[in-house]
This record gives sequence, structure tokens and C-alpha cells, in this order.
Amino acid sequence: MKPLDICDILAGNRYPGRGILLGRSADGLRAVAAYFIMGRSENSRNRVFTPKDGGIVTEAADPAKMTDPSLIIYAPVRAPSPQTLVVTNGDQTDTICDALAAGGTFEGALRTRTFEPDAPNWTPRVSGLLTAGDGRMNYRLSILKSGGGADSVQRFFYEYPQPRAGEGHLIHTYAGDGDPLPSFEGEPTRIAIHRQDIDTFAGALWNALDLQNRVSLFVRTIDLQNGQTITRIINQRS
Repeated sequence: MKPLDICDILAGNRYPGRGILLGRSADGLRAVAAYFIMGRSENSRNRVFTPKDGGIVTEAADPAKMTDPSLIIYAPVRAPSPQTLVVTNGDQTDTICDALAAGGTFEGALRTRTFEPDAPNWTPRVSGLLTAGDGRMNYRLSILKSGGGADSVQRFFYEYPQPRAGEGHLIHTYAGDGDPLPSFEGEPTRIAIHRQDIDTFAGALWNALDLQNRVSLFVRTIDLQNGQTITRIINQRS
């Protein structure tokens, strides 16, 4: 099956929730990472991405309006080394980085975690690990989801050791809007990355997200030869 256009995927889904895209640029020279968050409640929408220590954190756009920071304030992106990028939809970012620093693995770290305790949605935890350098790159994705209720976790891991130029994979928390929200199903979606310019790419992703529900977007490219990074952050609120 041909890789799909990510903008078509996002535009056709009013509420994909939080999503991770990892892949390789069309010219094969750069790694590409993107992370977006959406929100239906005022508390969820009251957030912005802020750069910190080579990654980003979520913060309240208006601290006075923040009612519950649990599950929505965290570090979605961390760079534990110049060659490594960790991207997740929760505080499992720290779990992964701590494990890597101690000589552990992405998979081992996530085997200590489960889905979010937000009944009845049981929001999945989605995570990605990208490694780039010396002209090469690889990435891994994971989703931890409920098998039905609070006492049944399912852990899925996907490894992409030789990503093709112009392709990536997208994983997100929800299959669409609903009450309760239906979890993402199946393998990460194979995506075409054919927009060379980061501003064009970031703008297309942002415009594809539902206008009422989009909150923030992070996009980064990493030069596979010299490690130079270019980052774009778009926030609905400032």
C-alpha cells in the first residue's frame, strides 16, 4: 500500500487526540519528528508548548484557569543526547529517558507503564524514540492501551531500523471523536513526507488539525550528517 498523506489523515479525523510522527525527509538527508496535542475541555485547551533543554514542555497558557494539571502538564519531547529524541504524550518521557541513562531500553521502560487512568476513555500512552547521526537514522514507536477496563493492559512496539526517504509513521491516541473516546487501532499509519520545507510542512499539519480542537504543534528536522536541528512550534493560544 502506498504511504498516505498525513494532512488527509488528520483532516478526516475531527479528534485524533495526541499524535506522534517520525520519519525521513524526501531527500533522505534529515530526520523528521512531529508531535501535536488537541483538547475538548477548557482545561485541556489552556496549554502551550514551551522550549526547554532541547525539547519542549506543556504549560498553562493562563495559569489562573488551570484546574487540574495531572495528565496534561508534562515534557512531551526530550533530547537525552544529541543523537536521540524521545517523544511521548505523557510523563513516560521521563521514564524512557531515565531508563536510557541507566543503560536500559525503550521497550523495557514502557513495560513498567500502562495506559492513562482517565476512565472511561483509558487514553493510550503513545511514545517514540528517534536516533539519528552519521548519515543514518532509525526510530521506534509504541502504544500502551486498555484491553477493556482498568485491569487489562496491551503493549505494542514497532521498530523501523531502515526508514525510507520520504516516508514516516504516525500514531495517535484516538481513532476519532466519541464518548467514550475510541482508542487508536492497528499499526502506525505509513505516511508520505514529501514537503521539503519545514515551514510548509508545519503549516500543512497545523491547518489539517481541527480548528476548534487543535492546541499545539511541534515539528523538528535533524540533519543526519551534522546534527543541526530546526524546530517550529505553533500554539493556538499565546
